[in-house]
Amino acid sequence: MQTEIAVLRFGLGARPGDFAAAAGDPRAWLMTQIRGAVALAGSTPLAPAEQIFVEVSAARDERRADPNPAAAFNSVRDAYLPHYRAQVLARAQSAALTERPFAERLVHFWTNHFAVSADKGAVFGVAGTLENEAIRPHVNGRFIDLLTAVEQHPAMIGFLDNQYSVGKDSDLAQIAARRATLRAFRGEAEVTNKPKREFGINENLAREILELHTLGVNGGYTQGDVTSFAQIITGWSIGGGKGRLAGGIPGRFYFRDTLHEPGAKVFLGKTYYEEGQRQGEAVLADLCRNAHTANFIATKLVRHFVADDPPPAAVERVARAFLKTGGDLPQVYAALIEAPEAWDPQMRKFKTPEDFVFSSLRALNISPRQPEEVLRSFDLLGQRQYTPGSPAGWPDTSKAWDGSDALMHRVLWASRLADRYEHGLDPVGLATSSLGAYVRPETVTALRRAASGSQALALLFMSPEFQRR
Repeated sequence: MQTEIAVLRFGLGARPGDFAAAAGDPRAWLMTQIRGAVALAGSTPLAPAEQIFVEVSAARDERRADPNPAAAFNSVRDAYLPHYRAQVLARAQSAALTERPFAERLVHFWTNHFAVSADKGAVFGVAGTLENEAIRPHVNGRFIDLLTAVEQHPAMIGFLDNQYSVGKDSDLAQIAARRATLRAFRGEAEVTNKPKREFGINENLAREILELHTLGVNGGYTQGDVTSFAQIITGWSIGGGKGRLAGGIPGRFYFRDTLHEPGAKVFLGKTYYEEGQRQGEAVLADLCRNAHTANFIATKLVRHFVADDPPPAAVERVARAFLKTGGDLPQVYAALIEAPEAWDPQMRKFKTPEDFVFSSLRALNISPRQPEEVLRSFDLLGQRQYTPGSPAGWPDTSKAWDGSDALMHRVLWASRLADRYEHGLDPVGLATSSLGAYVRPETVTALRRAASGSQALALLFMSPEFQRR
């Protein structure tokens, strides 16, 4: 069973050849996958964030004077849309084709951990770039490098509006205050034809880093720590733009010193004397050494790979590795692999729609060719790519995905997929090649009694053992 566990639980589902590759030493097969960056396995070309920001900025400028707000909005969305579609297709192709399925699953895990949503207009066309530019290069490195790359990526900054966070004593705020005083002295009224964005601290990014990315909601911080951290990362922004947001390379992280709240600041009882960008990076480094962070990350990893109710012994093992190694992720993953609870033969994890789709593609040894195939699938199943309902990401427990309506949508999707690909397939043979020793005799009997090859294939995909990992 250990070969099947390695492929089905730690990976993305069995593709032809996966069981044979893992059979000799399943743990070693997993360990070989957690070295180096994790490149996309497909061939769909993707634009970098910088290019996308430039294209969208041009679309905004072109429509800025358009008297029709809806037309202006649609123009910007049209600039984003091809990139979103390409990112979704590339992700599905990579999941279907990768020969490093454990590493690919880890990419998906961290993308959900550091969730941004394409539902927000500013992020629509760059949500996938966070995964490809910040997560894939660092998924098998140090947690501090992964964390810094994510928090300084334009998709994260734009999603949580940190580019608009301005320190009350920053250079920009002081200039604005002096101008206001001068106008008042002269008796002049401020003339503007557009709403004014007030200067002030935006706590969104600081709060989510603490609550969702590092310490966890019960991580021992206070509201005062959130406010202090928000002040510390003022100036963390995105290059390009106009006015006070001018400067830097469009679509890249850019530290705007004029927005930064100056001076030493106290966070979690420690005073940080570093200046500028280095102050925020010093806080991130300390967060990565915090026991609350180690426990929070360990709990999420064990919940994702082992069980909805994470076994405490496995959590403790992974958290200890995190602290001992300073967040060296391959050693953290190794602790997870070595946890006895991870090799319990019982399939305790119910597949999310994403798991279900990707494991089905791998079982059939196919890869989508058009973005519509992927978009329609996830729209039907309720897990539209790069659009989690909140910064907390998609839920990772069965109760979020096993409702009666959700199962009916899976039946419909499985039936459509079976109608398309049943020709020439042996459903019983496919059951063995995709599930190995997990195939139940009852499932084999049902497949042999099916009225058609299409029905048999749909029954396989909806079988209890295929729905779990």
